[in-house]
Amino acid sequence: MRRTAGYLAIGIFFGIVMYKSEAASWFRIYEMFRFESFHMYGIIGSALILGIIGIQIIKRKQLKSFFGDSIKIASKERGFKKYFFGGIIFGLGWALAGACPGPIYTLIGAGYISIIVVLLGALGGAFLYGLLRKNLPH
Repeated sequence: MRRTAGYLAIGIFFGIVMYKSEAASWFRIYEMFRFESFHMYGIIGSALILGIIGIQIIKRKQLKSFFGDSIKIASKERGFKKYFFGGIIFGLGWALAGACPGPIYTLIGAGYISIIVVLLGALGGAFLYGLLRKNLPH
């Protein structure tokens, strides 16, 4: 229960940051896909840089988790096609819906009730993937 409360607190904090930075704004996402503003590219780019730095620190200092377990980051299989086509599908869904999976909950919490349709679509897509996973190339 204590762990769940921690995850909930982090999620609420993340949602507030997403909303206040306008990263969950449909208009900002629309602006990004039309190459009219640097705002979203700045947010994504800074997250990417911080992620790279964080992973390198974890690997080089061999940091442990909060529970004392060593953090193991599995190597990923190199490949271009699967990431390229997966990125295109993800980007198309993001552009059409105006929200990637993270901000969906933030937008619902902010009172944008129509985004529930997007949430249902995302859950339906995840369910469909679960059904078809065995038949898809990995």
